[in-house]
Formats: sequence, structure tokens, C-alpha cells
Amino acid sequence: MPKNFLTRGHSRSLTRTHKIAIAGVGTLGAAAVAFSAVPGGGQTTTAEAAAPAKVAYSTEQIKGVKADVTDQLAGASEKVASIEAKKAAAEAAATKKAATAKKAAAQAAAEKKAAQERQANEAASRSGARLTVKQVSAKSYSNNLDGWIREALDIMKAKGIPGTYHGLHKNIMRESSGNPNAINDWDINAINGVPSKGLLQVIPPTFQAYHVPGTSWNIYDPVANITAAANYAADRYGTIDNVNSAY
Repeated sequence: MPKNFLTRGHSRSLTRTHKIAIAGVGTLGAAAVAFSAVPGGGQTTTAEAAAPAKVAYSTEQIKGVKADVTDQLAGASEKVASIEAKKAAAEAAATKKAATAKKAAAQAAAEKKAAQERQANEAASRSGARLTVKQVSAKSYSNNLDGWIREALDIMKAKGIPGTYHGLHKNIMRESSGNPNAINDWDINAINGVPSKGLLQVIPPTFQAYHVPGTSWNIYDPVANITAAANYAADRYGTIDNVNSAY
């Protein structure tokens, strides 16, 4: 056998030229394989172009976007609903507050009116009580000459008619001796048909002309007779105290 003269020690590395050559041999081999696959007739046919494959688009992302938009719209609706609810609650609270304030104002007005009515009633009660006390404590006079003169003097004082106890008493004693039913049926007045009557012997026309309001219209009433005579004397003589004789 021939000796292997290519030993490990003499092997060389593949050069770039060697690599190209090897690649060429590979290409030629592939071509030969291709020709061997040609049909026996020797005719070559051109393979029809394959129909382009349909591109499948994923809808997952679109669905996700739609879901996001729906969620955003739902969130916006919830916010709007929340705002409307808060607005309605605020309006309801304001209405309730106004109604409460109106009710409180009406109650305060009613209480004020009631207080005013109570005050008016209390004032009326106090006035009535004062009137009752005044009536109870009204001054009383004795039913005699002294009492008649004193009562007449109080009325004269209230009406602004001058006169004193002494002036009234001296004229009464001279004219009627203190008899309230005295009547003069003999002097000129009696002759003329208008006799003098009462404590101070007053004729009817004079009594009616100088009658003091609040007293009796009976000429024989002691107080009415005294006050009318004193009123006449004040008009003609300045005061009953200035009368010392028939007048």
C-alpha cells in the first residue's frame, strides 16, 4: 500500500481560495440535484406562483381600545351623575335651610306677637287693678253739711271754681241755715214765679245756666246746688268768699 504521505504535521489551514472553491462545489451539487428532479420528458415547467397568504389582523387591540373608551364614557357618566346628585343635594339642603329659616322667622314673629299681647293684657290688668283700687279707695263724704261742702270743694277744685270752706259755710248758714230743701216763697223771685231753692237759695234759671257737669240736675241736691251757686258767684263776684249778703 502506498504510504500516507499527508501527515498531521504537514496539514495546512484552508485559505480564502479554498473556501470559495468549496462553496462553488456545493452550489454545483445543489444544481445537479435540481436537474435530476425534472420529469422524464425532459421538459421543464414553470411552477405557478403561490397565492398570497391572507394576512390575519388581530382584533384584540381594537377590542381593548373600545373597552377603554367605554370605560372612560362610563366613568364620565358616573362623574356627571355624581355632580348632578351633589347639585340636587345642595339645592335640597338650601331649600330645607330656607324653609327652616322661614319657619323660625314665623315662630319668632308669633312669639313676639304673643309677648306683645301678654304685655298689653298685663298692662290692661294693671290698669284695671289701679282703677279698682282707685274705686275702692275713692274718697267718701258724710251725708251732712260738712260732707256736702267738702265734696263740693273737691269738685270746684277739679273744675277750677274758686271758693273756700269758710266762704261756702257762712253763705249757706245765712241763706238756708243748712237745710237743702229750703225754699223762699215770699221775696221778689217768688212773686215772679221763680223762687230761690236749696242750700244757697239759687233760682232755677241760674241753676241751669251755671250747672256744673258731673253733678245732679236736681236743684235740691246739696252738692249740685253748692257748686252751681259757687260757679255763679265766681262769674259775678270773683268768688263765693266775696258774697256777704243776698246775691
